[in-house]
Amino acid sequence: MYEYIKGSVVSLKPSHIVLEANSVGYFIAISLNTYTQLNGRESVKLFIHQVVREDAHLLYGFASEAERELFRMLISVSGIGSNTAIMMFSSLSPDEISNAILNENVNLLKSIKGIGVKTAQRVIIDLKDKVGKSPVSEQFVASADNTLRNEALSALVMLGFAKKPVEKELDKILAAQPNLSVESVIKLALKSL
Repeated sequence: MYEYIKGSVVSLKPSHIVLEANSVGYFIAISLNTYTQLNGRESVKLFIHQVVREDAHLLYGFASEAERELFRMLISVSGIGSNTAIMMFSSLSPDEISNAILNENVNLLKSIKGIGVKTAQRVIIDLKDKVGKSPVSEQFVASADNTLRNEALSALVMLGFAKKPVEKELDKILAAQPNLSVESVIKLALKSL
């Protein structure tokens, strides 16, 4: 199973991306939400969910691990397949989906093409506890802050720091000074870790 693919953007459409990594082109289905975050970038890192069927091997890509985790929760619900989950992310942001589940907003979920009342209710029943306990619901903050935080987090984790203390420190730094560059955030975090 693939964790992520990092490479050059060959083609980017609202429904898919062709990503070249080590001279191999990967056709990866994406949501409109992911498309918006990737638009205009020449190289990207996509978190991957792979589906293996008798007739196809399919790749689904996400701009963040939190979005992929929510996708995996959604496809665990009876009646929701990968394409329906991608449609959900194209209709609503991951934050809106999480909030709809937590607030039991059936009307918002059933407004998505392919989701009826019963499926919306099933999503809420099956996922309310999971989304409430998951760090997924906490991770959907403003996308600029989220990207900056994720870049700083991955850099510090790669340097050998434990993830949980780094996350707490980054949250503290970004709450106090939200307009810092990634480099400045990392430097401040290094001083206090």
